Amino acid sequence: MQETLHLSSSSSFSPPKSSISPPKSFKSSTISYPQHPKPPTPISTSTSLPTPPPPPPQNFHLQEKLLFLDSLGVDSLHCLSSQPLIVSSSLSDLKSVIDFLYSVNLSILDVRRVLHMCPEILTAGISTTLRPAVTFLLREALVTGEKLPGILRRRPRLLTKCVEKNLRPTLYFLQSTIGIEDVSKCATLLSCSVETKFIPRLDYLQRIGFSRRDAKVMFRRFPSLFCYSIEENLEPKFDYFVVEMGRELKELIVFPQYFSFSLENRIKPRHKMCVEKGVCLSLPVMLKSHESRFRDRLEVCCSSSMPVAESGVQSANQYTIESS
Repeated sequence: MQETLHLSSSSSFSPPKSSISPPKSFKSSTISYPQHPKPPTPISTSTSLPTPPPPPPQNFHLQEKLLFLDSLGVDSLHCLSSQPLIVSSSLSDLKSVIDFLYSVNLSILDVRRVLHMCPEILTAGISTTLRPAVTFLLREALVTGEKLPGILRRRPRLLTKCVEKNLRPTLYFLQSTIGIEDVSKCATLLSCSVETKFIPRLDYLQRIGFSRRDAKVMFRRFPSLFCYSIEENLEPKFDYFVVEMGRELKELIVFPQYFSFSLENRIKPRHKMCVEKGVCLSLPVMLKSHESRFRDRLEVCCSSSMPVAESGVQSANQYTIESS
């Protein structure tokens, strides 16, 4: 017989009570984590420190520099277009350069001239470029302080040249190779390049028939010959001298200044007048005299029945012997 367990609805089920009770000293506790520190409250500076003004626009400083140059009578736009580095130079640097130019006895008119001819001076370092160049001219090239301003007026680019790379090698070439003893008389040549200026002209004179020794003699007598263009000056004047005038090279050794006169305005007209009169004047007499004196000499030669003057050739022979 199957037994059925009946649970009365009035009876209730309760779990057995544990006989272990917690100690009286035990208390429920919670684990507390350290709190994150609060960020410091920013200090308001609206009342304690004034707000700095906004920086001036970039072109403000450029305008300042251009106005400064204009105040000196210097063409600032010309300087800026020729030397854009002025943009990055400070106004105080420009003022220091101007003060340096005054310190070497350049007047305000001189400053305007040299900056127009060579705006690079404005951005050249005083301690690295300008002062070493002046010191070199005074101590090594033996330029006197009295003549220094005139040399800088004629060739301001001297101030921008490096002593070690440019000025000193050129000085040694003029002294040792060409044989110029007093370079201070032609100090403007020190800004020229030996490789691109001097040697090509020395080689040209040798190609057209001069010995190297005679070529050096010509440059010693007339150092400015180094500055003349081969294509535009030396070649056309030499061709006319040989072909049309029929002269000898020894005359050019005595008077290399021939190349300094205008071919169209002085050499050709006077040579033609001599040919018409049947007179042959020496190169110095034909070219150096003023127009009135030249005509007087021409008339004197015609009236005295002495159409040919051999003085130039004789002096050339004498000079060639002495130079050898």
